[in-house]
Order: sequence, then structure tokens, then C-alpha cells
Amino acid sequence: MSSGRKRTRPEKRVRKASKKLPNPTVERNDHPPQLNAYQISQGMALRYTCTSDATNVAITFADLLDTVLIATTATAGYDLFDVVKIKRISVWAQGTTLGSPVTAQVVFPASTNVGDATIHTDTSLGLKPAYVVCRPSQKSLSSFWNTSSGTTAFTLTCPTGSIIDVHLSFKTSSKNPAAAQAALVAATAGEMYFRGLDGNATASTQFQPPTGIQIQ
Repeated sequence: MSSGRKRTRPEKRVRKASKKLPNPTVERNDHPPQLNAYQISQGMALRYTCTSDATNVAITFADLLDTVLIATTATAGYDLFDVVKIKRISVWAQGTTLGSPVTAQVVFPASTNVGDATIHTDTSLGLKPAYVVCRPSQKSLSSFWNTSSGTTAFTLTCPTGSIIDVHLSFKTSSKNPAAAQAALVAATAGEMYFRGLDGNATASTQFQPPTGIQIQ
């Protein structure tokens, strides 16, 4: 039998939003904020075609910075950026004769304390091209920012017709830019130009940049 008593549900307690005053120690407006500015930073993927068989060709940090130049006269130019960092390198290689395998290889050498000497290599098979994709090992010299120098960043081996993509990060600095290693030819002062991966002029480089851009 029912006791006759009605059960009542407990009233829900509504929490009131607390009004917290801002902590005066969190934000301070006693002076302008710190600026990390006055520097241009740019990531870029550069593509090249190998025009002749390359065997352990050394690419230096000066070569990488010479890939993007500003002409100051018809024959003189300076690097647009002052420091460079290697993000990734990709190589596609296909033999000219079906059934004749070819090999592509990239090494970040340990002899100059640049890398760990790992040999990144692949060989073509039939219609499938050799394909190498690699990046510098962590905390190696090639994985950090580098100024223009004759230190070898990596070595490259690939046959004629190979395609090389180099993914780089560039930055400017407050120091004077490095001069191009090879003289320009009939350049226009103030214009930006691209060069071969080895830092040479397009007339003599083994690694040609694509057409449709300003090259030197």
C-alpha cells in the first residue's frame, strides 16, 4: 500500500558564474612588447634537372645560398639570403635504356661533421625509377642554420635526366650578404635570379633550374 507521501525531487543548484578579477601580474603594459623582427624568412622548394652523370658531387652551403641572387651590376651579384637550412632532398632517376638499372644517392658526410654519413640510395627497376627522399639527421650540422661557406652540405650521385627537389629554409640577417661565387653575365642590376644547385651559372651548371624563371 502507498504511504500517501509524495516524493519530491531535490532542487537543482545553479552555480553562479564567478567574476574573477584579472590578475595584474599576467599582462603588463608598462613598455612595448619584445620584437623578433627585421628579418625575412622564407621556405622554398627548388627543382633541378641533372644534365650529365653526377658522381659524389659536393654541394656546399655557399652553393645553396647562391641559388637565389640579386644582381648589383651586369656581372656582380649577392646572395638574397644569409643563412640556409636543409629540410628535405628528393631525387628521381630513370635509366635511358629499359632494363638497365641506375642508382641515385645522397649522403650528408661525416668527414666535415655535417651529418652521420648514412648513404640514402635507391636503384631503378624496369619502368620504376629510383627514388630517394631524405633529410639530415637531428642535431647534425646540415639540420641547423648555416652561413655561406665551402663546407660540403651533402654529396649527390645520379644519372643524366634525374630530377632533384631541394626543400630549403632561408633567412636574412643584419650582416652584409655574401657575393656570388661565379660572375653573372649581362644581368640587370636590382633583378633577382636563380642559379644551378652547384652555385654555377646556368650556362655551365650540371643541375639546371626550370625554364620560365629568371636564371643566370
